[in-house]
Amino acid sequence: MMIEETKRSIHDALCVARNLIRNNSIVYGGGSAEISCSIAVEAAADKYPGVEQYAIRAFADALDSVSIALAENSGLQPIETLSAVKSQQIKENNPHFGIDCNDVGTNDMREQNVFETLIGKQQQILLATQVVKMILKIDDVISPSDY
Repeated sequence: MMIEETKRSIHDALCVARNLIRNNSIVYGGGSAEISCSIAVEAAADKYPGVEQYAIRAFADALDSVSIALAENSGLQPIETLSAVKSQQIKENNPHFGIDCNDVGTNDMREQNVFETLIGKQQQILLATQVVKMILKIDDVISPSDY
């Protein structure tokens, strides 16, 4: 079991290196990218009237679930922690604030050197969105021509 976990860890590290070679752009981790996206999506939702606004806000809530999981897995109060970090991002207009999982004392992921590859983050969000669209098609909530 330890050998298999070691193989998986090495494979993951090689994939990160490959992604950085393809595109060396990074986003800061700790859920900061998802929180920042959530804030932007919530702001965009105000521009849509009616039912569409609820779907857009649900997408923003889904983005928040990453940060909630990080806080919960770190032994923090998830909703309180997310609310504090989100308001800090908005107040200071700094998208680098995320969940302080390592209890360093700062929510600034740039100071903590916590980052992810942009390619990896794009792939995560794209795959999650595609899965939801497939589920909605299976449940006949949307038809293929709706998007």
